[in-house]
Amino acid sequence: MASKSELFSVGNSGEFRLSGLATRQKSSRTRRDLLEITIVFFLIVIAVWTPSGHAQFFVSLVATACVVAFAMAGKWSPFELGLTQPLTGAVRMLFAGALACGAIALVGILFKSVGPGYSVPLSRSWQYAIWALEQEFILQSIFFVRWEEVVGSRWAVMVSAVLFALVHIPSPILMLLSFAGGILFCELFRRWRNLYPLGVIHAGLGLTIAASFPDKWMHHMRVGIGYLMYH
Repeated sequence: MASKSELFSVGNSGEFRLSGLATRQKSSRTRRDLLEITIVFFLIVIAVWTPSGHAQFFVSLVATACVVAFAMAGKWSPFELGLTQPLTGAVRMLFAGALACGAIALVGILFKSVGPGYSVPLSRSWQYAIWALEQEFILQSIFFVRWEEVVGSRWAVMVSAVLFALVHIPSPILMLLSFAGGILFCELFRRWRNLYPLGVIHAGLGLTIAASFPDKWMHHMRVGIGYLMYH
């Protein structure tokens, strides 16, 4: 009996050690996820609040380098980052985006008397489309997947949307629309893990907002210090 009890005790001790190791590893992973989110978020905030010039370019370059490095060093596969299946759920995602664009255009009709919107020139629209896809990569493949590990997928939708809205300070309309848009973007990503339609939807919504709402409110869709310096 003594021998049997000793083996039983050792077995439990080993299980406890394994459980403790797993807990420490999970805690370490959580701290790393939160640190990476914090670094990227504050670099973006610093960039949008830095006047245009060499300093802003440098901060933006550092932010870009961190995004790429964190994405490559992370545990998520290209599929989990939404990079490998451009057609998965694309029709349903684009349909949801079209409905959102239509809703924005209808609401914008109410404000036509306030002033004209801003129609982005075609020569700049494609640049904005590329930037929209880059924003979605940051929102989904950096923020969302890490929040998903920390708080679960449904809460990750909300928390990521909050961060997305905060980046659009101090434009009140863009903050509100970005929060709603962030929920839409993250929920679509949560369901289908496809980044490419999100880039199209993001670009379409941004251009629709610019054209539909009075530009004297939107300041050419600028955020941060650019919003305050707009004349």
